[in-house]
Amino acid sequence: MRRVRLSGATSVSDLASQLGVSPSTIRRDLEVLDRDGTLRRVRGGALLLDGEVTVDADADRPFAEVAEVDEQDKEAVAVRAAELVQDGDVVLLDIGTTTMRLARRLRGRRVTVVTSSLAVLDVLRSDPEVELLLLGGALRRPYHSLVGVLTEAALSQVVADRVFLGASGVRPDGQLVDTTLAEVPLKRAMIAAAGQVVLLVDRHKFPGTGALRVCGPDDVDVIVTNEGADEATLRNCAAAGAEILLT
Repeated sequence: MRRVRLSGATSVSDLASQLGVSPSTIRRDLEVLDRDGTLRRVRGGALLLDGEVTVDADADRPFAEVAEVDEQDKEAVAVRAAELVQDGDVVLLDIGTTTMRLARRLRGRRVTVVTSSLAVLDVLRSDPEVELLLLGGALRRPYHSLVGVLTEAALSQVVADRVFLGASGVRPDGQLVDTTLAEVPLKRAMIAAAGQVVLLVDRHKFPGTGALRVCGPDDVDVIVTNEGADEATLRNCAAAGAEILLT
């Protein structure tokens, strides 16, 4: 039910992949949940019942708790991503626990970091080598981020060498998706402001879920993830032109 609530609708194949069980097991479980009145079973998947609200599963979880999930995979992604940054670069850092880890790897580097992430701010605020530009906006406390029209307006003035982007997941066809309505316009604005788009996602987000499309696979230049990410999804991303870097 958490997976269904994340996107409002999901398929049998996605659930089977995410939960590590067979499609037939998912079909049986969905039939039980449908009979119980918990969700609505449809051909190929399931929908939330009318009137039920789609929620972000991490919205009520402390940022520090989310940061500890799959932390070794996230750290490996951050280490590899830091190798892409050259001295003198202007980089945009998206919100999230992986970009926070990347910020730690940029300490002491002569780079300019532009971000809406307060977690990145906390990491870099005392570093005299890094020029840090914080985008304004409304505070979203659970995400340690700034959002809204002020943030989007500030991004319209930014020209960055590359953006390091996060996402809730990557669909099997390579579409980047997210579950957080307030963040999607900012991710799109960051993509527009950067010369290169680098997606940072650990292997557990291949494939992923989300009701909101961020961009297509052809908008992504580089994907940094872990060995063990879904191979079919990675092939589709590579076919669209993305360079795949595995840790």
